[in-house]
Amino acid sequence: MTPAELDEFLSTQRTCRVATVSPDGAPHVSTLWFAWDGMSLWLYSITRSKRWTDLRHDPRVAVVVDAGEEYGELRGVELTGSVEFVGAIPRTGEEEVPELEAVERLFARKNFGMDQMPHDGRHAWLRLTPKAIASWDFRKLAL
Repeated sequence: MTPAELDEFLSTQRTCRVATVSPDGAPHVSTLWFAWDGMSLWLYSITRSKRWTDLRHDPRVAVVVDAGEEYGELRGVELTGSVEFVGAIPRTGEEEVPELEAVERLFARKNFGMDQMPHDGRHAWLRLTPKAIASWDFRKLAL
């Protein structure tokens, strides 16, 4: 994908698959909604999940966002790097975190159709500023 195509794809897709490594070395993959701000992928994760526990132990992660049903429609992006924990854990929305204002607005509009983030006191923010990005778009293949 071109940079513009990649940005558009990550801005419009909702679901990603997050791969982590458990302390015993076992891989773990789970799905999440996300927001893309043009530089970083923002994950709003339950803090009492295996994913969260894995990332507290080892912040390295691989995330895949993909779409398509038929072979010639497949496209996607893999982002790899290490996550950063941003804001309170868990996030209640009571404290102001200027770094999260735009992200929460973006996430709330994209996933809930709301202007403000509905905090439940069970989730917190992870930011992945990828060290590497790989993308594919089989729609461009001449079959």
